[in-house]
Amino acid sequence: MPFSYYGGIFDWDVSWSRLDELNALTADPQLWNDPAKAQTLLKEKNRLEARLNEVKSLETDLHDTCELIELAEGENDQSMVDETVSNLHSLHTISKKLQLQSLLSGEADENSAYLEVNAGAGGTEACDWASMLLRMYVRWAESHGYKVSYLDETEGDGAGIKSTTIKIDGPQAYGWLKHENGVHRLVRISPFDANARRHTSFASVSVSPVVDDTIEIEVLDKDLKVDTFRASGAGGQHVNRTDSAVRITHLPTGIVVACQMQRSQHQNRAAAMEMLRARMYEQELKKREALSDSQYDSKTDNSWGHQIRSYVLQPYQMIKDLRTGVERTDSQVVLDGDLDDFMHASLAQRLGGTQANVQDIE
Repeated sequence: MPFSYYGGIFDWDVSWSRLDELNALTADPQLWNDPAKAQTLLKEKNRLEARLNEVKSLETDLHDTCELIELAEGENDQSMVDETVSNLHSLHTISKKLQLQSLLSGEADENSAYLEVNAGAGGTEACDWASMLLRMYVRWAESHGYKVSYLDETEGDGAGIKSTTIKIDGPQAYGWLKHENGVHRLVRISPFDANARRHTSFASVSVSPVVDDTIEIEVLDKDLKVDTFRASGAGGQHVNRTDSAVRITHLPTGIVVACQMQRSQHQNRAAAMEMLRARMYEQELKKREALSDSQYDSKTDNSWGHQIRSYVLQPYQMIKDLRTGVERTDSQVVLDGDLDDFMHASLAQRLGGTQANVQDIE
């Protein structure tokens, strides 16, 4: 049973052979002399084992269902035929989702993710739009069982946020979110306009993978500019009383990261350094990607003409991904975090090389 896996064809012999090899390696008592290597091998073993079991279970269910259909047809039992045909449709849906999941094969796709939202052109409108986007991604993360941590936030002058960075902890968080990189455009009747005019606002989303100790990213102290400042916003007695917030600029690349949500300057600096390593790693990953992939992942100007998705709330309701063509008219449901259609379509587009039809994976 050929099956798309890690971006290619699922090969039973190669996969089982690798699993046998990993089982032998992890059973060696000497392995734990190197804990980092042991953790890496265990992670690969568990991931491969889970994927193999999913495909094996699907193949078994398909075989059993086909036998039931033959039995039902032989006995002329139409109700059983209808039931087994329904089961086939369910298995088809599962196979499509597994096929898409198999495309999460990038070097960092299994990792957790940092997600940054920045308000673009549009003033207070854009800041409010940025806060709506943040809420959307937090709702999506929570609905998938991911843990969300707030690392840095700058409030807007009148409403919303100018920028914020969150950490989304969980397996494959980066793999699912990486295609959300880009500019998001909102069209609506402004709640801040007394004349109730229609406004267009922009906000950008940037996603980076969380890097672990097995990934070496060299950061030289001489390349860093470190600034401390007083944290803003609510946060207890310690916040707003000391210069505990930290901003780090990596001079060679111009990457800027900041953290102000921890209680001490030391903790904020450590968190900021983690984010810096993640951003540098993301840059390196993008250099390795083919042009067809990097056009979706690159972050561009926060203005008209560079958006990846358009959210129109007035005069009609339509959310459209400009890369895949996927459209939704239930805008509030999407803004409440139902983003799977758009994420699945981005992966399906990579699979088929053409415009994705999201109905094929539902």
